[in-house]
Amino acid sequence: MASIEEAHARLAEIPNLTVFTGAPLSRYTRFGIGGPADLYAETSSAEAFVAALAAARATGIQTMVIGGGTNLIVSDRGFRGIVLRFRADRLMAANGRVIADAGAVLQDLVDFAIGHGLKGLETLSGIPGSVGAAVYGNAGAYGHSISERVRQVRFYDGSAVRVFDNEECQFHYRESIFKRHKEWVIFSTELLLELGDGAALRRAADDILRVRNEKFPVTMKCAGSIFKNLLLRDLPTAVAAEIPDSAVREGKVPAGWFLEQVGAKGLDRGDIHVATYHANLIYNAGEGTAADLCAMIQELKARVVARFGIELEEEVQYVG
Repeated sequence: MASIEEAHARLAEIPNLTVFTGAPLSRYTRFGIGGPADLYAETSSAEAFVAALAAARATGIQTMVIGGGTNLIVSDRGFRGIVLRFRADRLMAANGRVIADAGAVLQDLVDFAIGHGLKGLETLSGIPGSVGAAVYGNAGAYGHSISERVRQVRFYDGSAVRVFDNEECQFHYRESIFKRHKEWVIFSTELLLELGDGAALRRAADDILRVRNEKFPVTMKCAGSIFKNLLLRDLPTAVAAEIPDSAVREGKVPAGWFLEQVGAKGLDRGDIHVATYHANLIYNAGEGTAADLCAMIQELKARVVARFGIELEEEVQYVG
């Protein structure tokens, strides 16, 4: 296995790749938490990224790829290895289709589509993160997911650049084939939209954004909801019988409902807090640590298991 110094020298030779040593990963996560990576490199060039990933893996040093960092919880110790980030953020529209690079901000994509009078993405308004992460996790809200609009996805599987159509992406609720192949890297996606009234779409998106910003202010150090909602049909019969009809939305039960029943609102551990108004929102109130954040998540999961016998599943990903 190569040393970090040798890996740095190899990566530094790749054109259009910016390389840093000891970069604090707290800079690249919405929680604002995380120690340094031994090496951090980023690029907006697919060719440079492929070269960097090949070079990094050839060193034998542990390597991981990140996107916008919205759903990452990075260890206080950081990451002993190489972190790569693909930052291309181009947006292009023609004939009802939009091509979006993975590094584009999801809200920028929503605004871009609306600006071109294209309907289908407005319910994603206010969801934090990048386009690539949205495809990876099949992001959605208000009964809709980005998968409904994905025509194809261009990605790198470690050997070649490939293109999958919608069916091959194997989308499910907050799931995709990319989530099961974390070694694959999404480069771009093509979305098929419909013509719509730009002014009406703007109003709808702004209404959604206003509601979301009330729950998850853009300045708040959080990942949005921590836990996935649950499908009513998958719950044990005894548990499902306890849930009031008013809590069920489009066949799903918000994780927040279960958390409310176990007294999650207002809990804190150091600078890590559960919001007093939203049981599925954990945020860093200042100098929170990954250790406290992980401990809080485990406590909430344990409370729900003890009360309902079911285990909540995190939407966040752990690093280091």
